[in-house]
Amino acid sequence: MPRFSNKRRVPHTAEQMFDLVADVERYPEFVPLCERLVVRQRNPKPDGTEVVVADMTVSFKLVKETFTSRVTLDRAKRHILVEYVSGPFSSLENRWSFEPTGEGACEVTFFIAYEFKSRMLAMLMGSMFDTIFARMSAAFEKRADAIYGRKPAVSST
Repeated sequence: MPRFSNKRRVPHTAEQMFDLVADVERYPEFVPLCERLVVRQRNPKPDGTEVVVADMTVSFKLVKETFTSRVTLDRAKRHILVEYVSGPFSSLENRWSFEPTGEGACEVTFFIAYEFKSRMLAMLMGSMFDTIFARMSAAFEKRADAIYGRKPAVSST
């Protein structure tokens, strides 16, 4: 199963980055390939987490696919888990974590593992996905700079 992971130290707080990633409704404004996102449900849980079920439409060249995922937002632990519900994948799991590093910065860890149902779609998209996920990861940092202001560069770890 193809996987991609990225860990970066960014000049924004863990809370700011969590809020940015948790605001899924805004993804079409800045996430590459995200054409549309519709939240079907948003359910706060007694344990303090929140579960969001959303349909995301992604478009790349001639390929346009919509998939449904369940997003668990755990603000206390600063973790976001995205689980696949339906669409063109046979499996998809995406995890985010945000660890404070001091001085208004944090370390953002992004992980995704996926497998397409269609071999043709896998062949078409597979070789491009590492590049696409790297661009997506960078888009969140750029969005944070635009919303929270650009701070001096923080070295990667």
